Amino acid sequence: MEGVAGIVDWSQCRAPGQPYEEGRALLLGEVNAAIDGALAGGATEIVCNDSHGTMNNLNPAELHGRAAYIAGRHKPLYMMEGMDSSVDAVFFVGYHGSISGASSVLSHTYNPSVVSKAELNGVECGESGINGLVALGCQAPVALISGDQQTITEGDPFFSDAERVVVKESITRFSAAQLHPLDAREKIAAAAEAAVRRAAAIPAPDIGLPARLDVDVQTADMAEVASWVKGVERTGTRAVRIEGDDPLAVYRSFVGVTYITRVAEGR
Repeated sequence: MEGVAGIVDWSQCRAPGQPYEEGRALLLGEVNAAIDGALAGGATEIVCNDSHGTMNNLNPAELHGRAAYIAGRHKPLYMMEGMDSSVDAVFFVGYHGSISGASSVLSHTYNPSVVSKAELNGVECGESGINGLVALGCQAPVALISGDQQTITEGDPFFSDAERVVVKESITRFSAAQLHPLDAREKIAAAAEAAVRRAAAIPAPDIGLPARLDVDVQTADMAEVASWVKGVERTGTRAVRIEGDDPLAVYRSFVGVTYITRVAEGR
């Protein structure tokens, strides 16, 4: 949601309130544009997984294009729920930059209260890189990414053949020069159509195996708690590592970390 044109403030991303209602409408517009483009490109089945916040941001009655809608917070594959070997292409719509990267509107990596940095095979990454582990596990290409310029740059090492749509240029973490929403939707629809048409020629994410996900957290307690998750090794005072030949298993362990470390946030 943070990578959608027109969104620059947390109030647009968190219910309740008028700014949030405006933000979820902007999100819906870009999602529907991606669906329209995919259908124009020949897609026959579309699954939309709501992946922001409490993960129930879209109005199902207004989600069109015959898309199935996955919503709700408790999902084994979290942002990538709905993925399996039958999926031919993945779209990352409205993505944002990482917590440790260059200034990107509302940047964070999963939970900003816990994660301060993530690296995948030694390359600093955001949510797109981490979620790419699931696409790799299902042998599906990430065919489209939309967001600000930092989001696109961070995805390049893993998804170099994806269609890219920059809908805003971040100035700071709370400001950006943005396309008009109608212009952003037009560009997303065109990119989605092109992505589906050439999906068969786009490779799975460029993530070498065994995959190594290094995560820095805010406190030593968080690293300790994270190490209780199967497959997670503590590598420093505030650092943990997840490594393995199965990218789905690496991702599942990371999801476990995101859930369990909430108890160490100090709230």
